[in-house]
Amino acid sequence: QVLLVESGGGLVQAGGSLRLSCVASRRTFSSYAMGWFRQAPGKEREFVAAVSWSGGNTYYADSVKGRFTISRDNAKITVYLQMNSLKPEDTAVYYCAAGVVYRDYVDSAEYRYWGQGTQVTVSS
Repeated sequence: QVLLVESGGGLVQAGGSLRLSCVASRRTFSSYAMGWFRQAPGKEREFVAAVSWSGGNTYYADSVKGRFTISRDNAKITVYLQMNSLKPEDTAVYYCAAGVVYRDYVDSAEYRYWGQGTQVTVSS
């Protein structure tokens, strides 16, 4: 069963913007932390951003601070990633994830549930 579904990826020129969405299929996810990770060809999956279950705390990788914004709408059981000032190095498959985070929001192992990913390609 697919529990998290990402959308909003695509091709954009450098300097442009995209907004990714991740919709959860169960109300339970409204009480989980949610995050975004990405994986570029030949590289390991890396942390991008995360938001606490209440939306009151957000976390960002240094590489995206000031450019990306994570938010959530628990009524819609959806998490968003607004990406501005995109760079070619942002090109990757972006995955949303959810779970109870006990230690470290940047550690992918903390997240139990994962979406299948959406491709983001930024041209120079």
